[in-house]
Amino acid sequence: MSQSRWTVVVPVKPLTAAKSRLRGALPAVPHEELALALAADTVRAVRACPVVVEVVVVTDDPRVAAAVAPARVLPDPPDAGLNAAFRHGASVAPGRWVAGLTADLPALRPAELAAALHAARSGPTGVRHYVADTPGTGTVLLAAPPGVPLDPRFGTDSAAAHAASGAVALTGDWPSLRRDVDTREDLAAATRLGLGPRTAALACAGCPAGAPAV
Repeated sequence: MSQSRWTVVVPVKPLTAAKSRLRGALPAVPHEELALALAADTVRAVRACPVVVEVVVVTDDPRVAAAVAPARVLPDPPDAGLNAAFRHGASVAPGRWVAGLTADLPALRPAELAAALHAARSGPTGVRHYVADTPGTGTVLLAAPPGVPLDPRFGTDSAAAHAASGAVALTGDWPSLRRDVDTREDLAAATRLGLGPRTAALACAGCPAGAPAV
């Protein structure tokens, strides 16, 4: 099978409800603009990944749909939650390697995503793989081979939940992939790694000359 056969699913909540713990992180920037920038930069990096053939964004927010074009956009199953959104996105790619990715990775580097997906393909056959976030308790990436359900367990302590469900941890050194952004401190850490263009522009908005962005 060709290496370039991955479909990556990225669910994005309505911007009014997205990234609530990050609210106020950039006082000069409307919260919805920041949430949109995180998602747009994440999808931009995924689209630039050489082993990804399709990006599926699951959302009901028209601003998100416009920002992630030309990614494929699916409606979010109503009131069903994040894991249902991952399952819905994965359902449109039968017979293909599928990965679920969180939408808050504004420093993501395409080469690191490619390396993680390659590791998933190179690991034990017939099993799912996951990448934990920087603290080690959450999950940023869940990958499944053809014929194996994605079976997402995102939420509180999702790394442990995915491990308990039989998924195998991938332990590569991929700092930009592991750096999800939930808090102001997370955003500062992502800034040090190098933000995508849309988030970087917002992080610098209103900064005095020579002052740090976050």
